[in-house]
Amino acid sequence: MTEAPILVPAARELEPHLGDARLFSGQESIVYMNHAGLSPASAVVRKAVTNMLTDYGKRGAAAYPTWMAQRSRLREKLAALVGVTADEVALTLNTSRGISDVAFCMSWKPGDRVVVFDGEFPANVIPWLRAAELFKLEVVRLDGHRFLSDAEALLAELRAELERGVRLVAISAVQFQTGLRTPLQTIGSMCRDAGARFFVDGVQACGLTSVNMKDDKIDFLACGAHKWLMGLEGAGFVAATADAVRDLVPRMTSWLSYEEPIDFLFEGPDKLRYDKPPKSTIAFLEGANVSCASFVALEAALDLILKLGREAVFDHVQKVNDQLEPAVVAQGLTSLRSPSPEGRSGSLCFLPPPDVTTKDLYRELGALGIACAMPDGRLRFSPHWWTAVDEADQVNWAIEQSLAKLRNASPPA
Repeated sequence: MTEAPILVPAARELEPHLGDARLFSGQESIVYMNHAGLSPASAVVRKAVTNMLTDYGKRGAAAYPTWMAQRSRLREKLAALVGVTADEVALTLNTSRGISDVAFCMSWKPGDRVVVFDGEFPANVIPWLRAAELFKLEVVRLDGHRFLSDAEALLAELRAELERGVRLVAISAVQFQTGLRTPLQTIGSMCRDAGARFFVDGVQACGLTSVNMKDDKIDFLACGAHKWLMGLEGAGFVAATADAVRDLVPRMTSWLSYEEPIDFLFEGPDKLRYDKPPKSTIAFLEGANVSCASFVALEAALDLILKLGREAVFDHVQKVNDQLEPAVVAQGLTSLRSPSPEGRSGSLCFLPPPDVTTKDLYRELGALGIACAMPDGRLRFSPHWWTAVDEADQVNWAIEQSLAKLRNASPPA
């Protein structure tokens, strides 16, 4: 089998450097701080996808084994990123599909209790509510906003629910509205002690913020490629520990979900069967062909992060946010950033002054070339490794100009 070619060229112009935007030439925004929403594709990602398309253009079906091997390599890198083995990782379409697959494949019993948190992104609530309808589960909804205002009381409430008996707790590693890092180790230990499974939506964390399934006692994790991992839409992964996967029933399967699924295509007659056993690992979720371009992009983007060092990237992003936060607060916005470093992620979120709406401020910032987001009425900035620290000053200036315009005053010079 031909090995997939190296996706990150050695050319110096394609080497990543913290605070260096040269791999993102052509970016329309003056400042791009919306990686918690969607990352732009770097030159390395674009080149990797072009290489793959060129290979398919030349060889057609003969190229398939090459890029199947590339996905095997990607599983190993993703597994190392979240602290599991490659056999505990399945490639999937996105976070939402990964969550739904686990929700609908759990070996539920009527009356099983599932804990979800109000304030979570809908992708990590709706599948559990739908599973509850289908399998007659009891859903316990706790107020996730209290992680920011009164975490100890909320954890005590969760502990009380666990003592009553809970099958699974589902939460995000980082809250999309506030950027708050959830205390995964604490919750994971509580779940493990109570015999409950722990499911984590990692899309607002993986690629920047540390997530280790072993240390955090996470049983299941789902993540998409297009945010902090800096890949493209249409790719993601689900990780499930070897122990936790025993709790899954292979309801969401197709022809590639089974042992030796392709032998009837390459090994002669009398190999076509419909009664093969499903794979015993989380790989049973890989039931059909995928957009290989999205997974090529994911590996190329992840390699840049790994080359820089995830910890170094995280520290760099904190420097950007450290520069931005006090200046913005001085203009009357309220920071939602955790006062504790352990609670911080890459997202820096604010509430606007009382006389200004988030929607209006977001619109004015966009007109000035600042790419950010406004999830659930919060103003969110999410820089990454290529963001220069002094871009925080440009954002602060744009906020000053925008506030003055919205208040019908002459903008400062």
